Amino acid sequence: MKARDFDKAFDEGKDVTRHLDVSKARRPGHEQQRVNVDFPIWMVESLDREASRLGVPRQSLIKMLIARHLEGAHPE
Repeated sequence: MKARDFDKAFDEGKDVTRHLDVSKARRPGHEQQRVNVDFPIWMVESLDREASRLGVPRQSLIKMLIARHLEGAHPE
């Protein structure tokens, strides 16, 4: 499909997803980098209790708490 045909179909609200190769799609600014952090046992236990209460993995809870803190520190 040529670009102008793709644009026309998109503008007309047609489903163009079958023409997209999303296997290499990335969200700019959302790339990930692994970091290692050592926490005291009491903190890991507290994180695990809260993660269990919320029904989310520990890693998700940590990301959520850090993001919330950083967003609050730099309101836009």
